[in-house]
Amino acid sequence: MFPRFTLLIASAWFVCPAFNLPIRAQVSTEQAVVVQAAPPPYEIPSAYGAPPAFSQSRFSPLTNAYVLPSGEIYNSVIFEDDVVHFRPPDLHWTVECEMGLPYRFNIAVESDIQHFDGDTQASTVSFEGRYAFADWDKIPLNPTVFAEYKIGMGNVLHDEGAPTPAKKFGPGGFDKSDPIPDGYEVRLLLSEDFFDRIEWALNGFFEQEIEGDRGREWGIASSAMTPIHLFQPAPTPPPPPDHKNVHTNNVQPVAGAGVPAEDFKVGVECQFRSFSDKFGRGIPYNSFVIGPTADWKPTSRLRFDVSPLFGVNHKSPVMQLFVVASYLWGPGGPGKEAGGEAPVSTRNR
Repeated sequence: MFPRFTLLIASAWFVCPAFNLPIRAQVSTEQAVVVQAAPPPYEIPSAYGAPPAFSQSRFSPLTNAYVLPSGEIYNSVIFEDDVVHFRPPDLHWTVECEMGLPYRFNIAVESDIQHFDGDTQASTVSFEGRYAFADWDKIPLNPTVFAEYKIGMGNVLHDEGAPTPAKKFGPGGFDKSDPIPDGYEVRLLLSEDFFDRIEWALNGFFEQEIEGDRGREWGIASSAMTPIHLFQPAPTPPPPPDHKNVHTNNVQPVAGAGVPAEDFKVGVECQFRSFSDKFGRGIPYNSFVIGPTADWKPTSRLRFDVSPLFGVNHKSPVMQLFVVASYLWGPGGPGKEAGGEAPVSTRNR
């Protein structure tokens, strides 16, 4: 009796795992497979669902786009060299600091230092505000309004209209004793990301001086850029799901996988402006400049922009060169407003 009982226990010991194996195999196929992807190349928080290029205050040297994420601080130094007919180059260094506030508001302060014909001065200080009407892509072209009040600090060093020979102003030349008047400016900012490849921004602006000769300027600036995979290879898209493979269908993508390397971009930029004062409202000074633009991001938050723009008519500057160095401060990471660093194919869906 005892040997038979022992034989029965031994048989159960070997047979039970055979019944248990299919059960374990079936359970294992139902477990989701999590693929660990490399972190996104740029950990810049999205501004209310906007892609990274539209979450950094200044889209290009001449255009702004949308708003900053709440809590982010944008700092930049802008160098401008205006080469015009009949007079020396006009050089400007502008320092800008902008902060993102909740509910799609931004505030900023900007100061300008000017050097012209041997004179260097602090020319203006500006206070700015910006508001986006909705989260990204909720309204076509993502309209944003911009308002600025400019305080004159120095003197008017050259004529503001079309460049003219110095003899027009008499033996003493241009009178540099007039102070720079205060003024205000309003802009409508439009921006969009087309086909996940073309990034575009357009600014319509109107500026009015409230003192002196009451100079008035209006115009349009526009930029279009596309990423170039020069320093980093283009991302490899994830494989399509295999309906015959349970493991492949249960793969869960990780945010940041497939993000394009946006460390280098090229494009074109242009600006039309029309200026007049109270002495010649009916005879405005119209100019148009156009040229290439490029930006490079050596790190996730440091960016350099260059735009050499060339005039197309005799009243336009010969060339306007813009060089911008900017840095973005803030908590980093996708954060609550995630969307800008998700895969391009899934943005805003």
